[in-house]
Amino acid sequence: MSAFGFNPLYSGAGLAVGVLVGMTGVGGGSLMTPLLVLLFGFHPATAVGTDLLYASATKSVGTVVHGFGRTVDWQVVRRLALGSVPATLLTLLVMHFIGTRFDGTDRLITVTLGLALIATAVAMLFRTRIVARFGHALDAVPERRITRWTVLLGAILGVLVSLSSVGAGALGMTALLILYPKLPTNRLVGSDIAHAVPLTLIAGAGHWAMGSVDFGLLLSLLTGSVPGIIIGSLISTRISDALLRPILAGTLAIVGGKLLF
Repeated sequence: MSAFGFNPLYSGAGLAVGVLVGMTGVGGGSLMTPLLVLLFGFHPATAVGTDLLYASATKSVGTVVHGFGRTVDWQVVRRLALGSVPATLLTLLVMHFIGTRFDGTDRLITVTLGLALIATAVAMLFRTRIVARFGHALDAVPERRITRWTVLLGAILGVLVSLSSVGAGALGMTALLILYPKLPTNRLVGSDIAHAVPLTLIAGAGHWAMGSVDFGLLLSLLTGSVPGIIIGSLISTRISDALLRPILAGTLAIVGGKLLF
């Protein structure tokens, strides 16, 4: 397709992913990137780069909503960004140096994506147990150490997101729930979304500079996903989360395994 062509098939995929994101809150990268690679045959670097800019656009809207609702803890966002921004820039520089079109880079992105999807599936299925097991153990940990761990978490997410566009959603939220068990969940959700905006924007801009963004695909995905997220949010209260999340987690695990093997 042309650089700025429009494809309704990709809009349909964006609509489907948007509905699922609206119903479950799972990051679109966990669903969209493997869909673009496995179903539509896009190069992994193109799928990741395009999905990153797609995520930055959609999460900017979410950040505005959470900002007006005062459900963003900007201190947590700053701590995450202190780690994620330098890690993202460093990862992009390494990718630029070795080249995104080499076979070795292709495999690295695919393996990272597969591992990130499996980790996301585990985080989705066992989030409650993980948080219950480790969350309260951090109550007595000094604030300075929590700050360092948050910066480290940001750095890990920066590398993962730059390579695979996956990680800032279920993985990031699970870690934040462990690190900040006393903060309201909605503030952690808002903080996670707000942090994802600069993270995905910088990573997406880096992929754009390396030529791995398809703007026609980006336009098609956004056209479908925006109404999809609205639809999913409206019907989310009518579907059992206890039923939907295991199905979605199982799907992510299977897709992750397929990418690895």
